[in-house]
Amino acid sequence: MLDIGNDISSEYEVSLKLEHTQVTGSFKPRGAFSLLTSAEVPDAGIVAASGGNFGIAAGYAANALGHRATVFVPATSPSEKIDRIATYGADVRVIDGYYDEALAASAEFARESGAFVAHAYDQFEVMAGQATLAMESLQQAKADEFIVAVGGGGLIGGIAAWCMNDFAVHAVEPASCNSLNASINAGKQVEVQVSGVASSSLGARTVGDHPWAARNWINSSALVDDDAIVTAQKWLWAHYRLVVEPAAATTIAGLQTGAVRPQKGSRVVAVLSGGNVDPGSVV
Repeated sequence: MLDIGNDISSEYEVSLKLEHTQVTGSFKPRGAFSLLTSAEVPDAGIVAASGGNFGIAAGYAANALGHRATVFVPATSPSEKIDRIATYGADVRVIDGYYDEALAASAEFARESGAFVAHAYDQFEVMAGQATLAMESLQQAKADEFIVAVGGGGLIGGIAAWCMNDFAVHAVEPASCNSLNASINAGKQVEVQVSGVASSSLGARTVGDHPWAARNWINSSALVDDDAIVTAQKWLWAHYRLVVEPAAATTIAGLQTGAVRPQKGSRVVAVLSGGNVDPGSVV
């Protein structure tokens, strides 16, 4: 946790939850280990679909626990994420399209092989693992509100279900990857088109069923554009020498643009969710 005080606004204090420093470069191992230590994994191992970060975490967790892993990733994912999955011994299958195409391919593989499905965000055990981020944050710093970037919703769903309105939880998404915001506005889960700088991490076309069930504990949902995200990325480097991926900078963009508005005097935890990015794209 890094306390940056009033550096973003004089009206509230901010602490940064540095999940990009986790062993695989994102918060995802929390959910991967929670799931795989709760499951009976067959000889066929596990199969996962991922834009990158969950695939890295699933490969890492499976390797640590002695399981085979097959990970389907879309060709639109950054090469640094795809390459890192393979370093943990996973069989990486690259599929044309975005996350949903990789998810469909992984489901077919599971039916044919009998592999255990590890979903990136829409399993109770995965959400429970991600919820440990909130518990840990409150052990590290005083907090009133959480700012969380959203893709499929596993992280914010876990945090919101753990907080249950004891702490405010704010969602922020890129305008070009807005599965939760669009669903909240529609009053039901809807499918959206995905694109933009953060799509490799936040590119789910539909918010997950389990995260959607936690929506009543999410206090607000906001959108930011790609320019604001890139500006936030560069600000984090310039001011704190933190290299994070666009998804992680989305929370800071929400605060800097005023799309997310914490209460005056609040102590805010902004989650920096991942750092699997080419440093040359940030510095």
